[in-house]
Amino acid sequence: MPKKKKLEILYEDKYLIIINKPENLLTVSTDKEKDRTLFHYVFEYLKKKNKNNKVFIVHRLDKDTSGIIVFAKDLKTKSYLQNNWTKFKKGYVAVVYGSVLNKKGILKEYLAETKTHYTYISNKNNGKLAITEYEKILENRKYTMLSLNLKTGRKNQIRVQLSNMGNPIVGDKKYGINKNPIRRMALVANYLEFTHPVTNKTLSIEIDIPDSFVNLLN
Repeated sequence: MPKKKKLEILYEDKYLIIINKPENLLTVSTDKEKDRTLFHYVFEYLKKKNKNNKVFIVHRLDKDTSGIIVFAKDLKTKSYLQNNWTKFKKGYVAVVYGSVLNKKGILKEYLAETKTHYTYISNKNNGKLAITEYEKILENRKYTMLSLNLKTGRKNQIRVQLSNMGNPIVGDKKYGINKNPIRRMALVANYLEFTHPVTNKTLSIEIDIPDSFVNLLN
């Protein structure tokens, strides 16, 4: 995302801001990249509105994953959102290679991470429990589109579990097949529902599934 491109703001108030993150963009900085991150762009946007504005990380999406991401504007909001994150409804859509046997199911594995940041299926003693619900939306001879409900928030959780199931995500070079028919990874965080930390009203945010995902199934 070029610096001049406007942020796609899905919701904003005095406590938080929700953005539709494009693919191929880091959420936060790394040793190799400091400025070209969603956090940096949100920080710049808020500072232009008021130099005293602040922004805090609540959660992250992988660089190659697009979709809904939340930033807090104060520490109290950040703490509330992070402490209650597992209670929120977090929906994803993915297109995977191959046919998925069951119409719906629950994936439960223990995940661990190597020193080189590679996540793998482990055991109860070494890993952390990862739970993902899935349901088929569409399928053809080559691909299946899945709706996914994240019950835990482990690193690369969806990518590793679907790959382990035998259905790697299209475009996922790290845990899948080194092919990329749509020039991106076919994973989007498309739905988020939670209780607002101050108003106590239910916030439901939903975005469209990218056309490139749908075209794979046509």
